[in-house]
Amino acid sequence: MRRLLLCVLLLIASPLRAAEPLNVVASFSILGDFVRTIGGDRVSVTTLVGPDSDVHVYTPAPSDAKRIADAKLVIVNGLGLEGWLPRLVQSSGSRATIVNASAGITPLKLGSAADPHAWQSVPNARVYVADIANALAAAAPDDAELFRTQAKAYLEKLEALDREVREAVAKIPPERRKVISTHDAFGYFAAEYGIQFIAPLGVSTETEPSARDIAAIIGQIKAARIPAVFLENISDDRLIRRIAAETGAKVGGTLISDGLTGEKGSAPTYIDMVRHNIKALTSALDH
Repeated sequence: MRRLLLCVLLLIASPLRAAEPLNVVASFSILGDFVRTIGGDRVSVTTLVGPDSDVHVYTPAPSDAKRIADAKLVIVNGLGLEGWLPRLVQSSGSRATIVNASAGITPLKLGSAADPHAWQSVPNARVYVADIANALAAAAPDDAELFRTQAKAYLEKLEALDREVREAVAKIPPERRKVISTHDAFGYFAAEYGIQFIAPLGVSTETEPSARDIAAIIGQIKAARIPAVFLENISDDRLIRRIAAETGAKVGGTLISDGLTGEKGSAPTYIDMVRHNIKALTSALDH
């Protein structure tokens, strides 16, 4: 009797074990940041392509298959960005739900291919957040209200960020709203905010520009008096520095394109990334 009473007292005194956090894999760092912001401590997030890394040319490690096998959700960008992912998912034997975070976005086209960099428009980022929040809520219904509340707060921050970008661009003289960047990662930013980007590489960093391409861009910079060229945090900077040297255009700094920086860098979150980029652009172009 005494032992039974002790067991009952221990059960009463012990807090109920919280459910395990939802196990989520995100394909790259920007999606990982969205998931962490919405999910908080109710998600456990693994990012396959880490900070300052190039999702276009990523080679999966054997450990990535185990991560996907253990996940309940795999959050991907889609639009052709993660060409290496379908084979990885198949080899993992995972039964995880694959969530296309760009669902609902009308892609820009570059030739016959979709431009995958839809997150560079803040209104598009709000679509990503809504898609991810819905997927988390469906996968963990007990936490659905929390996910929706945190997504709502984040969407309000993104709405304010969008206004911030528009106000900053409005201060740049229209004739100076044109730059050179390493690869064509800013098409959605250009379409949304009215800054023209020209890139020697195509939509993917896997491509290599020809001598004719480079000569054409150098001629365009001189003819259009493009004031600045920009490096990217994921790309080799030698090509852009060569173009700057041959044209006299100044190097305006480094733009964050396809991957966030580490925690100690200038853009460890999506909001930090957008603010970093608009500050770099306005500093180089508004005078």
